[in-house]
Amino acid sequence: MNGFPTTARTVVVTGGTGGLGTAVTGHLLDAGWRVVVPWFDPAEADRLDAHPGLELLRADLSSEADVETLIARAAGDDARPLTGVVNLVGGFHSGSRVHETPVDVLDAQLSINVRIAYLVTQAALPELIRRGGGSVVCIGSAAATRPFPGAAGYIASKAAVAALVQSLAVEYTADNIRVNGIVPSMIDTPANRLAMPGADTSTWARPADIAEVIAFLLSDASRAVTGASIPVTGSSAAG
Repeated sequence: MNGFPTTARTVVVTGGTGGLGTAVTGHLLDAGWRVVVPWFDPAEADRLDAHPGLELLRADLSSEADVETLIARAAGDDARPLTGVVNLVGGFHSGSRVHETPVDVLDAQLSINVRIAYLVTQAALPELIRRGGGSVVCIGSAAATRPFPGAAGYIASKAAVAALVQSLAVEYTADNIRVNGIVPSMIDTPANRLAMPGADTSTWARPADIAEVIAFLLSDASRAVTGASIPVTGSSAAG
């Protein structure tokens, strides 16, 4: 990346109001980043406390126009240039085998898990190139290589995220843009605890730990890392 110190950089965090995203956003704010977080549901914006480095922007990330507006906002502060993109928006569906599942489920999983990451990254790339480089982080899933029954659409979409990461890394290495994926298993979020009451959460990956990995991938300390899918699985390889 370029020579800007972390305290003079901007990062976009999609999904920054979610169970994982709030931890990532908070960690990056504490590290001195200017963090631009899109939201769609008004209740989402209330999940983040006010902070001088935080900027919230209402956006429908399925809309190319809204994504362009988001990136323009993030790139609008020359004193704190946009050098990072963290794609955390995602969705999950399970419960039925392929022959029992409408193809609309696959379309929805590909849209939320792959298309949005593609659109946001696509919009940010010209600015990252103009600034001399940057770092993009996407969220995959351990299920992409260790599938389980009943979630073929989700698993296929997360496998596509891994392929997108590798493709982007190859295409933009000459532009000094690094692209990496984090590959969590079960994440210890309120939503997952609610969905699985009684589960042993001691083996789940903590959002705060994942946030530290993402911060590393955004930093100059990871300047030699690109095209990687990095497991972030807590103390367990299951998930």
